[in-house]
Formats: sequence, structure tokens, C-alpha cells
Amino acid sequence: MWVVKIGGSLSHEPALRTWLTELCELGGGRVVIVPGGGDFADKVRQYQGEWHFDDLAAHNMCLLAMTQYAILMQGVLPELVLASSEAKIRRALRDGHVAVWVPTALMRDTPDAMSNWDTTSDSLAAWLSTMLNAERLIVVKSCPIGDGEPLETLASSGVVDRRFLDYVNEANYVVELFNKDNAALMRERLLNVPVS
Repeated sequence: MWVVKIGGSLSHEPALRTWLTELCELGGGRVVIVPGGGDFADKVRQYQGEWHFDDLAAHNMCLLAMTQYAILMQGVLPELVLASSEAKIRRALRDGHVAVWVPTALMRDTPDAMSNWDTTSDSLAAWLSTMLNAERLIVVKSCPIGDGEPLETLASSGVVDRRFLDYVNEANYVVELFNKDNAALMRERLLNVPVS
């Protein structure tokens, strides 16, 4: 199983449809998409600055931001299956579909290690990859990604969030970052990996 995190920065890009189409055509039964927060989450930052509510409220609102992006993705490609739990993800994959994770189960009543701005959808994708025992985590970004650029460099420059390295440090899955223009490379990877 592969987890593919599609950054919220693609939400206004034609590349989003390309990625979703490629994943649907070739990833049925083995791909779980994690939506970013995008400008839905940017609105949460704006409201927090305006109303000064705590990070716990912001965390819960950002999970709903990711959920909105998940619903947008399914609106673009109705064959995607929204899945809010591990059981629903596994059922969608068993049925030969591509699942889009709806992370509402991570909403919290009290703060924890996830409920802060250091942990964004990047880290949540890594957390999900570990929970699902995924083989690969691919993070798709709009910004340029240097070939073979170390994760430490990408974290220090803000390409991925500050907690991402903590989540993938001892991962038993492959971690790759792709630029939004690399859908053809993703297609090649999916074609060359046998279905398990």
C-alpha cells in the first residue's frame, strides 16, 4: 500500500486533476490519498490571528480543512472513496478503489503532540503511513524539489513541517517528495511495482 499526500497548494492547479486521474487509473487497491489543508487551513490561521483561540481549536478546524479538500477531490473524481478510519480505508482498497483519508477521527478534546502548528498534514500523512504499515509515502508539493535533496534540508527550509522528520525517522517505508509536475514519474512507479 502507498500513501500519497497531495499538498493543499495543488487545490487551484490543473495538475490536481492529473494526479488524481493517474492515481485512480493505476492505484486502485493500493493507494491512499492524504489531502493537505491548503487555503482551507490558511483560513484557520487567519481566524486564529483574529480571535486568538488556542491551537487545539485550530488543530480540529484544520482536520476539517483537510476534510473539505478530500471532498473537493472526490468532487473532481467521483470514483475516489472517502474513508475516515483504517477499516474503511482497507475496505476501499479491498474493493479495488483509491481511498481518500478523511482525518476527523484525529479531532481532540484535549491537546496532545499533534494539536499544534508544527504538525501539519505532512506529519499526519507520515503518521497514517506508519499506522497502515505502508510500503511508501509520497508527498506531492507545488514548490521545486531538488533531486535527492535530503529530508533534513526540506524540513529546515519549510517544504515539510517541523515534526515530519520525527514521524519518518525510523519509518519502515520509503519516503519521497515529488513536485506537482512529476505525475509521469509517479505513473512510471505505479506501473513498475507489482500489486501485492
